[in-house]
Amino acid sequence: MKFSILSSGSRGNACYIETGNAGILVDAGLSGIEIERRLASVGGSPESLEAIVVTHEHSDHIKGVGVLARRYNLPVYANSRTLERGEKTLGKLPSVISIQTGETLKINHLSLETFTKCHDAADPMGLVVSRNGVRIGLVTDMGRSTRLAEDRLRTCTALIMEFNYDPAMLSEGPYPLDLKRRINSSEGHLSNEQAGELLEAVSHPDLKWVALAHISETNNEAAKALHAAETVLNRCGLKETRIVIGKQDEALPFIEI
Repeated sequence: MKFSILSSGSRGNACYIETGNAGILVDAGLSGIEIERRLASVGGSPESLEAIVVTHEHSDHIKGVGVLARRYNLPVYANSRTLERGEKTLGKLPSVISIQTGETLKINHLSLETFTKCHDAADPMGLVVSRNGVRIGLVTDMGRSTRLAEDRLRTCTALIMEFNYDPAMLSEGPYPLDLKRRINSSEGHLSNEQAGELLEAVSHPDLKWVALAHISETNNEAAKALHAAETVLNRCGLKETRIVIGKQDEALPFIEI
């Protein structure tokens, strides 16, 4: 199994996960053309897609979903509240598979465990995508950790985790007060420290990769997020676990597990 973070940040999010010759998109928050371009840049192809899985309805996660689904006749997996709230942006979809948050899906050879998370969306989901014992956990857009999230993520081989903001940069930054409060709330986003606490709670000797995602361009720095993650992994004795940083403007090369 391999994955690429095609885009990560407040201007658009998308992750491609592949096994064999088929793959899925988790969210598509860029234009359809840009998703195609980024897939091509890592050696992927939209023709190999089997489905798009939507974690929640915010525009930076669904902007390109409808276009890609119609262009390639792809089924879209999402829960009913996400579909209802995102209807205007998604448009008419060729195939909709409505799911219940908490259920486990099967898409070709992949198993997708869904679980609820804390974010100010209709019914936001975290995911663990697995095959043959390899597990990729994906949690961004999350205001606080929960025991449920930690239970789901504890045995993952790779984690794609939000390290959204540095509290001092957010406090002193240019955002209006109401937006700062939203980001800092239990339904907003994880700070570097909060993400580090979650990472420590779920770390284990077989954790091979940690991808730092949804890093704010205004309220954080990649170096600060990296330091927070490295500190935790060193404290846990996981010096062999590799860290990569998801980018807003270019796709990460494939990571194979």
